[in-house]
Amino acid sequence: MKPFDYVEIRVPAKPQYVSVARLTISGLANRIGFTYDDIEDLKIAASEAITNAVQHAYADNEEGEVVIGCALYEEKIEIMVADHGKSFDFEETKAKVGPYHDLEEGSFLREGGLGLYLIETLMDEVKVHHQEGVTVFMTKHVGVEQVDENVEHIPS
Repeated sequence: MKPFDYVEIRVPAKPQYVSVARLTISGLANRIGFTYDDIEDLKIAASEAITNAVQHAYADNEEGEVVIGCALYEEKIEIMVADHGKSFDFEETKAKVGPYHDLEEGSFLREGGLGLYLIETLMDEVKVHHQEGVTVFMTKHVGVEQVDENVEHIPS
């Protein structure tokens, strides 16, 4: 028996299909037991990854698709968003738009930067591969508070 269930959908690289993927991910996350807030985080992060693929992977006249794969474990969900279009260098793009912590209120991130920032902020783990298109792997654990990792606890 496999330690996880795998669900995959393929949608045309068109904006109107982003909501289809969001709904699918929402339903799957609910089955695992994620909280409402965590499901919203998953939907936002996945939407950003899918929207980036829709907007940047294929030329205007080029037909393409986005593959969304979800591995469902008891304690986590792994989401893969892949396209076979034009690739980009994640670290190079991140360097162009970062560092995020130095941004002043009211300043803006260049195109694509906010999406990468949101994905990294909302998910527990993020990996990006950029050979033959772009594949974003995102992991979120059930019941894990991200803030705890970066907070100094004060004894009472």
